[in-house]
Amino acid sequence: MALFFTILPLPADAQLRDGLATPLAATPLPEIAIYRSESCGCCTKWAEHVEAAGFPIQDKVINAMDAFKQANGITEELASCHTAIVDGYVVEGHVPAASIKKMLHERPDIRGLAAPGMPMGSPGMETAGVSPEAFDVLAIAQDGTATVFDQIRPQ
Repeated sequence: MALFFTILPLPADAQLRDGLATPLAATPLPEIAIYRSESCGCCTKWAEHVEAAGFPIQDKVINAMDAFKQANGITEELASCHTAIVDGYVVEGHVPAASIKKMLHERPDIRGLAAPGMPMGSPGMETAGVSPEAFDVLAIAQDGTATVFDQIRPQ
């Protein structure tokens, strides 16, 4: 009697750990520390977005946001309202959780990600009656230059 085996591809959200396939969803996500000014409402909405995506959050209200951004390599051109730190990467502004997960999965040699400004329709910037706009999530290189990491297009 002959035995036949079918090798199935791993799901797109799987990773190998100790030789066994483990869904990434089963791997706990790292904590995101969110630094924001006290009066920022869209920052708390973005925090709710990343928390709903499975990231534990730590909300940190600080007064010296500009100094904090500069210390983390965020230039005026890349700036938004809040800055977060996750697993050694900086995340500036309303970056979607999916882009953060992609970065953590790929582990590129970058400083972090940025969604400059406050794009309408981005996580935390949803407003009833206002059409969401397309925006780019930028990868911030170690030298401070930026390139497109993700293109976000309204559906």
